[in-house]
Amino acid sequence: MAARSIGSVTISFGLVAIPVKLYSATQTSSAISFNLLHKGCGSRLRQQYVCQKDGSIVERDDMVKGYEFAKDQYVTFEPQEIKALEEAGTHAIEIAEFVPIESVDPVYYDKTYYLAPDKGGAKPYALLTEALKQTQRCAIGRWAARGKAYLVMLRPVGDRLTLQQLHFAADVRPAAEIDIPKQEVKPAELTLAQQLINQQASEKFEPTAYTDELRARIQAAIEKKVEGHQISVSDFPAEGGGKVIDLMEALRASLEKADAARASTAQLGPRRAPKRAEESQPAKPSRRAGKR
Repeated sequence: MAARSIGSVTISFGLVAIPVKLYSATQTSSAISFNLLHKGCGSRLRQQYVCQKDGSIVERDDMVKGYEFAKDQYVTFEPQEIKALEEAGTHAIEIAEFVPIESVDPVYYDKTYYLAPDKGGAKPYALLTEALKQTQRCAIGRWAARGKAYLVMLRPVGDRLTLQQLHFAADVRPAAEIDIPKQEVKPAELTLAQQLINQQASEKFEPTAYTDELRARIQAAIEKKVEGHQISVSDFPAEGGGKVIDLMEALRASLEKADAARASTAQLGPRRAPKRAEESQPAKPSRRAGKR
């Protein structure tokens, strides 16, 4: 099924305007979620808000939003006041600068969108995409939508542009906050670790080679339940934790395991393409060959 656009914006590239359509790059339709039910009758439960002071149930018409500026002390805001404070939505992404792609740490990455040229935007869209590829840079800009301000990055992926929402610096914890104890790395250990990395190295990342095994187990359990079968915890054994052993021994054992797997693959030989039906059948003798 063809992807559906979720909106339109215009990219401001100097004095050039590029109308584009937005497409969500990810989907959550495959996610499995559970609902809360009443254990007695199986009916779904409804969420209610209860006042912590008198224990009464509060209806939505009696709710107001507030900000806690001190312990149990709040300032309240009316809906129209919050609306006035929100960022006014725009249909434009203003490019502020161009930076090397590798200079943007992936820790800043948030939601991703695909961009496609809208009516009249094919030529400048292709121009910006190729220029970014040739210069190995990405575009940093601002975008306002849904009452919020966003920092965004435009980066080329093949012959397409991708819009990457970025976290603001205030939203990302500095890595220096995590205390990492200093450890000495011995040359022999480093050599074995590098050998293990080289044995398991690939030319590029293939995302289709990985599947969500947890989701498959949950889906299998759901199907068994729907069919009226009971499931047991033993049907889905949990993996045991790794044993703490000598680092050098662990590296050597890992290399030996990788060598054995590679040798086993080599013995099987390269996969051959299946023969066609006419090739797999024995050839029929020629009638002319039997004549003298």
